[in-house]
Amino acid sequence: MLDLEMKPDKKSLSDLGIQTGRNIFWNLSPAELIEHALANKEGVLTDTGALMADTGTFTGRSPKDRFIVKDSKTAESIWWGDINIPFDEEKFESLYSKMTEFLKDKNLYVREAFAGADSKYRLKLKVVNTLAWHNLFCYNMFLRPLEEDFENFEADFTIICAPDFHADPEVDGTRQSNFSIINLSKRILLIGGTAYAGEMKKGIFSVLNYILPHELGVLSMHCSANVGEEGDTAVFFGLSGTGKTTLSADPKRSLIGDDEHGWNEDSIFNFEGGCYAKVIDLSREKEPEIWDAIKFGAILENTRFIPGTRTVDYSNKDVTENTRTSYPIHHIKNALVPSKAGIPKNIFFLTADAFGVIPPISKLNKSQAMYHFISGYTAKVAGTEVGVTEPKTTFSACFGAAFLPLHPIEYAKLFGEKMEKHQVNVWLVNTGWTGGPYGIGHRMKLKYTRAMISAALEGKLDHVNYRTHSVFGVGIPENCPNVPDEVLSPRATWSDKEAYDKKARELGAAFIQNFEKYKDFATEDILAGAPKW
Repeated sequence: MLDLEMKPDKKSLSDLGIQTGRNIFWNLSPAELIEHALANKEGVLTDTGALMADTGTFTGRSPKDRFIVKDSKTAESIWWGDINIPFDEEKFESLYSKMTEFLKDKNLYVREAFAGADSKYRLKLKVVNTLAWHNLFCYNMFLRPLEEDFENFEADFTIICAPDFHADPEVDGTRQSNFSIINLSKRILLIGGTAYAGEMKKGIFSVLNYILPHELGVLSMHCSANVGEEGDTAVFFGLSGTGKTTLSADPKRSLIGDDEHGWNEDSIFNFEGGCYAKVIDLSREKEPEIWDAIKFGAILENTRFIPGTRTVDYSNKDVTENTRTSYPIHHIKNALVPSKAGIPKNIFFLTADAFGVIPPISKLNKSQAMYHFISGYTAKVAGTEVGVTEPKTTFSACFGAAFLPLHPIEYAKLFGEKMEKHQVNVWLVNTGWTGGPYGIGHRMKLKYTRAMISAALEGKLDHVNYRTHSVFGVGIPENCPNVPDEVLSPRATWSDKEAYDKKARELGAAFIQNFEKYKDFATEDILAGAPKW
């Protein structure tokens, strides 16, 4: 039988206005949380020992239902619009009261944790969950304090997540019954009506994206990072499908983190204590690190078994294509602990250009780096989304627009200052198409992309000749170890050179059109990085 008694010597939640007559479980271990989840019928175990759970109606984030409270602190600083939707102060207070009343008769799981591997910029978190598996998710994804850290633990920010609590849109001011609301003044993240665990992770990322740049001058980044044996840090930016996870997972280098980082005066540091990876069509051959990490303590979301077994069928899309796993970073063999390393020497912007225009690797000057950072370009191809029948340009500011409370220019300025101060090399890497656009050309070979990144990391592209791209103005190396010279020039790989020139101008025009919304805020230095022909 499970021991459901409250752990001794722990304070109540009265400071949050939560008066519960049920049990409050503080900082349970993964084994205890898994026992609770199984007893509560929240999930089942797979044959590797991972806990498999469903997220219900929502199998991903709901961006249109994510709000920020608009008050005296945020009114003038937030980049309000479709991404940062304002929420009324009084409505928040009313909804908060309703939610805490709802929690009175619930068993609650509380976790104290950190966000930020650098102790100078660490956010102390208190997480209150109604689901045991959600609390395990937070154990995995946030940084785990040592036993002595729990004494006199005073949280800087609180997450309250109750999937079974539903708002009344007409009364509560939400769009639907589900919501994720950030109150930066009260320092509370309120989540209800959705069991998608990623709302907690990305909610705190949004909080850090406000506090660190706006209040502390630290650049927050949606990126992966690794470090070599010589202490040479590399950072990888890229939207979904560009190869960010694959290319940053290098057996010769230690993984700092796979998704969220800060850049302060002397280091790159991970915000998280774990990884949250997609597992659709996962195989040991393609992603051995992720495959081996899915063991006891890991969580699988919305996956299904091979019938008659407890073996996961990673090809199954019955629930969603956004099947995921969460695991602590120490499940990865070459993970760096603590997750912190020195200033980067090389930064890679990854794009899967379906138009076959962007060079497979090119070097950016400061203006181009800031311009491409703000643009955050990649392309979607047929089959990736309903209604996409031909290549489609996709721009996401700073490679993470959905999580930016401040105007993208604010992040770009910080990025430019740090890049210039530390003389960092910035590379644009096309993992997409060559020899023509999607449907005519072919995808860049992974072995060539790896060879180009290795050459950049090892300094082998520092002393080669470069030519200038006719539209984007970036520097294209004329040769690279283990890569045929003709592969390096995208125009040379097209049989119809005039068709290439036309497509390059079309893509350049798409960049310029996208940048119109930032033009009035951008400096001349940034605007100098725009395409020209």
